[in-house]
Amino acid sequence: MSEKQRLAGEVERLAQVRVLCVGDVMLDRYIYGDVMRVSPEAPIPVLKVRDERAMLGGAGNVVRNLAALGAMVSFVGVTGADDAGAAIVSMLCDLAGTDARLVRDESRRSTVKTRYVSMNQQMLRADEETDAALNTQCESATIALIKEILPKVQVLVLSDYGKGVLTPALCRAAITEARALNIPVIVDPKGRDYARYAGASVITPNKRELGEATGLNLVDDASIIAAARQLIAAHDLGAVLVTRSQDGMSAITAAGEVTHLSAEAREVFDVSGAGDTVVSVLAGALASGLPLVDAASLANVAAGLVVAKVGTAVVYRDELVAKLGERMVSAPDIKVAVRPVAQDIVEAWRRKGLRVGFTNGCFDLLHPGHIELLAQASEKCDRLVVGLNSDASVVRLKGPTRPVQSDAARATVLAALANVDLVVIFEEDTPARLIEALRPDVLIKGGDYTVATIVGADFVLSYGGRVDVIDLVPGFSTTGTIEKMNS
Repeated sequence: MSEKQRLAGEVERLAQVRVLCVGDVMLDRYIYGDVMRVSPEAPIPVLKVRDERAMLGGAGNVVRNLAALGAMVSFVGVTGADDAGAAIVSMLCDLAGTDARLVRDESRRSTVKTRYVSMNQQMLRADEETDAALNTQCESATIALIKEILPKVQVLVLSDYGKGVLTPALCRAAITEARALNIPVIVDPKGRDYARYAGASVITPNKRELGEATGLNLVDDASIIAAARQLIAAHDLGAVLVTRSQDGMSAITAAGEVTHLSAEAREVFDVSGAGDTVVSVLAGALASGLPLVDAASLANVAAGLVVAKVGTAVVYRDELVAKLGERMVSAPDIKVAVRPVAQDIVEAWRRKGLRVGFTNGCFDLLHPGHIELLAQASEKCDRLVVGLNSDASVVRLKGPTRPVQSDAARATVLAALANVDLVVIFEEDTPARLIEALRPDVLIKGGDYTVATIVGADFVLSYGGRVDVIDLVPGFSTTGTIEKMNS
């Protein structure tokens, strides 16, 4: 058994671990459009907006990654009393296995980073935020929540984005309490002064941050090791895990152990949020009882996956297992995906300027009518997603004798077709929730439907999408085929 195969067997241990994450949560907003002209008012491009997306950022992305691994996450943070704060709360509550305990500060502005994008290029980023340290009242309320939750978890993550939540007093209180309970503390640091993180089990600076914190010129392995040891000695740290971009990672412990891990990424599209993924996988692995080197190795593989995606993305447990088992090169190779993974894939396509189409059905016994529908549908978009009714859904729609083939078998057959780019199985009777999650540019349906009777049509039209009806090839029917077989 190879080392990666051994680690693949450990990934399931990351599910159901209990993690407390504390830090600066924010809203990452993306506004997409097309630039066709220059403004007559000033020499600037005019962006004709066609779509908008929002997702959790900052410490919220750590929570997203932990939830993707199947961990049970408690999150403590602070928001303002504004619409962005309400959106952050709603998104956190929507994450499976997540308990969000947010302090609401009437005097603060929730952090929002808005990116304006055209042709897969950011034109402008606008930040709205309050980055002052928490006032005494909010600081005390946040510390009280941390102390309440800590006895129920296996690891504590401090995700510092420099927005004022992780004050020196709060960090000291959290780390002291965790150490008293023998709970590991992982810190994703910010700034030059790491004194506030004194006593942490592991800190995870990147190479630049490590150089800034120590004032050393980091030119090789020896200088990185020296800088890490300087931090360990100065702040009573258990270990430093340095992320080094194309050079991988280096783990240096207080006991003097040094481990260098080579970078796993074959292609790098976007490093946004890669540090959040590293911290999340490291936390899950340590919570599951894995030693630091194994935990760092898993985090290193996860980092290689996430930088192959576009935007602030996450890595799912199944992706990590598949990568370690060498059954997958990169996330875009997945053609059958669960809804959250599908959302990431579709979002990556959209950021590349690709038009996403969607159709759906049971596809129980694939026949020429289905083939023609999928062929025509694929011509109307750059990437075609097929929503597939689950077995339970087909039973409710078609009766107890259906489906003839399992959803796994039906998905495999569809995914084998060259004009199908992604298959997503949905449990509901209709694809409405899946359509809302994926927000396709084109909704395609065949048969005797009209736009008014197609599920999800109103939603797609509401944001400027298109709905197309395709004539089916006559004479073909799964039900009719089954009746002939039984006659």
